[in-house]
Amino acid sequence: FHFEAYLLLADKSKKTSIDGLNQLFRIPNNGNPRTDIIKKVHFLKEIGNSVLSKKNMDVIVNDIINNKYKYYDNLNFEEAIVSFKKAYQENSYYKWPTRFTACKHCEFKTTPAQEQEGLLSGFKRCYEQQHQWTKTEFDKPNLFQVWDFRDGNKFMEEKRLFLEQTTADDFRVVPIAGKISRTERQWIQVEKAINKEPSIYVEKEELKQEMDKWKFPLHFIDFETSTVALPFTKERKPYEQIAFQFSHHIYHENGTIEHHSQYINNTAGEFPNFHFARALQSVLNKDEGTIFKFAPHENTIINAIIIQLEESDEIDKNELIAFLKTISQSTKKQVEKWEGDRNMVDLCKVVKDYYYNPYTMGSNSIKAVLPASLNSSEFLKKKYSQPIGNINLSSNNFPADHVWLQMDGDKVINPYKTLKALFDNWTEEEIENTLVDMDNIADGGAALMAYAKLQYVDMTPKEREELSQGLLKYCELDTLAMVMIYEHFKHDIINK
Repeated sequence: FHFEAYLLLADKSKKTSIDGLNQLFRIPNNGNPRTDIIKKVHFLKEIGNSVLSKKNMDVIVNDIINNKYKYYDNLNFEEAIVSFKKAYQENSYYKWPTRFTACKHCEFKTTPAQEQEGLLSGFKRCYEQQHQWTKTEFDKPNLFQVWDFRDGNKFMEEKRLFLEQTTADDFRVVPIAGKISRTERQWIQVEKAINKEPSIYVEKEELKQEMDKWKFPLHFIDFETSTVALPFTKERKPYEQIAFQFSHHIYHENGTIEHHSQYINNTAGEFPNFHFARALQSVLNKDEGTIFKFAPHENTIINAIIIQLEESDEIDKNELIAFLKTISQSTKKQVEKWEGDRNMVDLCKVVKDYYYNPYTMGSNSIKAVLPASLNSSEFLKKKYSQPIGNINLSSNNFPADHVWLQMDGDKVINPYKTLKALFDNWTEEEIENTLVDMDNIADGGAALMAYAKLQYVDMTPKEREELSQGLLKYCELDTLAMVMIYEHFKHDIINK
């Protein structure tokens, strides 16, 4: 026999010729994603032009068979398979060597709450078995927690994984005038963790200078987007950017906060990006106020939509492209370079440049910065523990008596954890017949999964409305979170 090895991959250069390609291969609720796939077609010709391409892997496979690569304790391929099989059958711990980068991003870590529920930590198992850590060691601040730390393998070899074992020289701290440098930020985090010092570090004057540049009214924008292997609509490519939703808060100079507008496309089989761009233009072209994003994602999406518009036959594409360029800057992939007059200010970069809060544990994610800001701010606690109807805050998705902040002792409960569960007050029979297997929408991953399910044409109107409301509430909180962070800067730092 002669065997040839191929991978069949989604090809980003190919366009699908049919709508609803994604709907033809489904995984039922609670199904196995490898074995329980439901096929809605029986012949390849039913799926139109294939978006898959074959990639010959003979060279790599032959190298594996010929033992070019070694595994674990210098085992060849066959020996490694036998060894792994034995460990699996005996359910024994396999002492695969630990590596700093892999352990830092280990997906088998648990939170204290998860451990109370009986879940086990694979990370702890490794460090108990291979590094003899006990509860004492696990409770110590360690290098895995340090933001953007890149020299971990060296420290692991030296058996120096705890912050108390490091010095400023280990981080090669290099200051930058007027900002917190990457290495300064790391050392600030280390010092505050070692000393259990919860106070905020801020470059106050420099932050004030930055904020003084901002023009009212302030616009806070968040996008929800999706990239999928099997395109939802014809003439689209695998992993092409889809922008299906945005939320938009306005902070007025007098302190009034308005959930001004929102957009969501929940129609199955409709490419939303150009409608999205038009909706964005209609709400942002009314004034010259500063526009905020959190992280580069929104700019990346705008660049992708510009390319899609350039390749389209949309009548207003030149007008839309011109508008989108005013609120963005070109990415490295763009041949033409630009930076718009209202290029969105990255609030995440502002955080990195001027502000460190120990409650973030080094993370700059909005999901970490928001609760850290809330727990550090008496202003925010007092304001947002009141009904939104009493605090000059409007909402498109929550009633006037909604209260954003709830307390657990002296700690603020993360508002994302208080978002209402999906399908609340639905009967068991109704839930059993839904196409969606999720309890809530409280992060970006759940949002894109919800949108993917919205592309099923056989979803009931009631379920479609429930998912849409969940998405709208989640996205509204994303932009309100940005407003809260701005208020924290203004009232707790600049005006204090």
